[in-house]
Amino acid sequence: MPEGDSVYRATATLHRALAGQTLLRSDFRVPSLATVDLSGYAVAEVVPRGKHLLMRLQPPLTPDPDFSQPPLTLHSHLLMEGRWDLYRPGERFRRPANTVRVLLAFADLTAVGFDIAQVKLVPTAEEADLVGHLGPDLLGANWDAVQAAANFRDHPHRGIGEALLDQRLMAGVGNIYRSEILFLTRLHPLTAVGDIVQLEKVIEMAHRLLVVNKDRGRRVTTGLARTREPYWVYGRTGKPCLRCGAKVEVLRIAAQDSELQRDCFFCPHCQSAAN
Repeated sequence: MPEGDSVYRATATLHRALAGQTLLRSDFRVPSLATVDLSGYAVAEVVPRGKHLLMRLQPPLTPDPDFSQPPLTLHSHLLMEGRWDLYRPGERFRRPANTVRVLLAFADLTAVGFDIAQVKLVPTAEEADLVGHLGPDLLGANWDAVQAAANFRDHPHRGIGEALLDQRLMAGVGNIYRSEILFLTRLHPLTAVGDIVQLEKVIEMAHRLLVVNKDRGRRVTTGLARTREPYWVYGRTGKPCLRCGAKVEVLRIAAQDSELQRDCFFCPHCQSAAN
């Protein structure tokens, strides 16, 4: 699943290519938007909000105010498989055509959204209805570490491994960062939030990891980008811990408000429940 840093890079790429460009044609292959035509709208900006991608569109100019249209926001959440690609005229898609969910055609580029599970179009003035529930954005201009810590402290009985994936508390952490943050702060995934004395260090570690990786092509938490071991524990079940040599283990932890369980990797020695 894309995490806050990968969504940040995707929006930056789209913004550089599309800001100021006018749509010639739109094709939505989702039932709720199948008849929508955005021809004439111009891309004002593309911005991330946690794991959400927001493309803000300005309507065509019209001399008659009675026929003016509001600015719109095209919202997409990439979830597990979604991605946006850019294509030059005549260039073949790099993914199967039957996985296209959104196609936005401009003069010299076409933006194509593949396998995007959530696509919505709302007036920009109503954008908060889609993302207003999110906590402070780790890569946002108005990142607020104090508010993020306060949000976590409001849930003292929740395990930190579960809480870190709750985007309502702090937006941007996914499964990879969850495991790496807990390892680097030496916390067992089931530790109750209320038992963490230095919660601010957990918040700061999350912020530091996403910031250092936001402009990298390859996500790394262990050191330099060319390292052979990019992660301390994520995906390393049964392998020796890079710090102490104990075998890395995995826990299945339920996601927020869901029966879906996600793997959380940890070192039983470095992250002992007694720590």
